[in-house]
Amino acid sequence: MKNQIDNDQAWRAMRARDRAFDGKFVTGVLSTGIYCRPSCAARHPKRENVRFFAKAEQAEAAGLRACLRCRPNDVARDEAAVKAVIDAVRMAECAPRLNDLASLTGYSPTHLQRIFKRETGLSPAAYARALRSERVKDALAGGASVTEAIYDAGYGSASRFYGEQNRDRKMGMTANAWKNGGAGVTVHWASVETSLGPMLVAATEKGVCCLSFNEGENELRGRFPKADLQRGGEAFAALVAQVVEQVETPGRPHNIPLDVQGTAFQEAVWQELRKIPEGETRSYADIAAAIGKPRAVRAVGSANGANNVAVLIPCHRVVRSDGTMGGYAYGLEIKERLLEKEKEQ
Repeated sequence: MKNQIDNDQAWRAMRARDRAFDGKFVTGVLSTGIYCRPSCAARHPKRENVRFFAKAEQAEAAGLRACLRCRPNDVARDEAAVKAVIDAVRMAECAPRLNDLASLTGYSPTHLQRIFKRETGLSPAAYARALRSERVKDALAGGASVTEAIYDAGYGSASRFYGEQNRDRKMGMTANAWKNGGAGVTVHWASVETSLGPMLVAATEKGVCCLSFNEGENELRGRFPKADLQRGGEAFAALVAQVVEQVETPGRPHNIPLDVQGTAFQEAVWQELRKIPEGETRSYADIAAAIGKPRAVRAVGSANGANNVAVLIPCHRVVRSDGTMGGYAYGLEIKERLLEKEKEQ
């Protein structure tokens, strides 16, 4: 939807109030004389009263005025503010105060908090915590001791680090467990047959940590080499049944708990993947733009490939910019069949 708007896709995005399309087009409502963001919370107009415009300037040239509720002409300013906050947080040795970030952007603290969370899925404070957690993981992967990693990342004490992990529930494992391949963590698992072939489901006490196809215990142990792997019992079977139902009808909303761990960038990508409507696709470039990193197309591809939880985090909905399927960890046939299943819903 770069130079020419796909009206059907725009209509679906507007009906879903999909924020991923904010800034890509505006919705002109001819009956009221206003234009809105796709995500505007106002009551949806009738289809015959709607016209889509690639830019706000085009809507205004057609005699429409900006909606005072969603302020569609502020999209570019919002994106610049979010980028400025991300840059400021990354450059700071300790998390900047919200009031200071608001002064930097010219927004009120409340409004900045709202638009930042809308664009990234996190508050500025939570983003700063995720960034520090990412630094701890990188240090551990590089061979640093747990204590060194925690203090080098800017935590004043080990208790503060563990307190933040418990608060945000991001890592799912302690720092020691992360460094030692899941040591001390129990992972229940099962292998079941589906219409897509054998599927492996594994979960910690917090949620599903792995969903893959044509893999077994050996591959799971490669992901969590020191975890206590146990075959799932009756209680686990209920969770597996939920997962199977979601795989067989992948377009349905679900509340299956997940326990995924990644860098702040990876988790931003994964969150954006979950916003893609069922049966639709986005390009790697679309995802990069949506998370405020338009040049990080290859990094988005890497984050997509690092997803351990297929279907529930729908990396199969990402394709190349030319519309071709691109790659998929479990084979293009499964990717194509998943998309076909979603379109049939």
